[in-house]
Amino acid sequence: MITSQDTDEIRGWLTGRLPDGLYAAPVEVTVDREEICVVGTVPEPAGLAADATGAERDAALDGRIAEFRERTRKERMAVARAAERRYRRKVSWGAECGGRREVFTNVSAPVMTRLRQPQRQVLDTLIAAGVARSRSEALGWCVRLVESHADDWLRELRDSLEHVQHVRAQGPDRPDGTPVDAEDGR
Repeated sequence: MITSQDTDEIRGWLTGRLPDGLYAAPVEVTVDREEICVVGTVPEPAGLAADATGAERDAALDGRIAEFRERTRKERMAVARAAERRYRRKVSWGAECGGRREVFTNVSAPVMTRLRQPQRQVLDTLIAAGVARSRSEALGWCVRLVESHADDWLRELRDSLEHVQHVRAQGPDRPDGTPVDAEDGR
């Protein structure tokens, strides 16, 4: 499991490595076993009229994100190559502008699972209803549904796992090989 300390270290390295002014605010960094996803804020278009329609505003935000993506590609790829060598994970990029968020590249990692008939029937129902085209797509849909409705529970679970990892590190089989002192328990 990736700890908050791992994520903090990666975020710190990226903050130091990203060119000044690339993003308008500190970046959001999300890390898992396969990928580091970096998303930062870009300024809204200055020329947008205050009375712009919703369609005009949406198009302007899409255009700003597309412009940022094209203009910064070379810089972002140089940082990605260095980070991929250092952390042995792919780096994905995104931008947020005016409340609109777009991730440009994303790792799509295959996940093997075994499902019993009742779970397969759920996936097949989603396919029959036109929600998904395949079992793989239906399973992804289910994961996104759980993700959107279980944020607090998942956050609490991740915090608990991090605590377990910290307690394990204090045990007799420490990763750094230092022995446990019988007097103070360290």
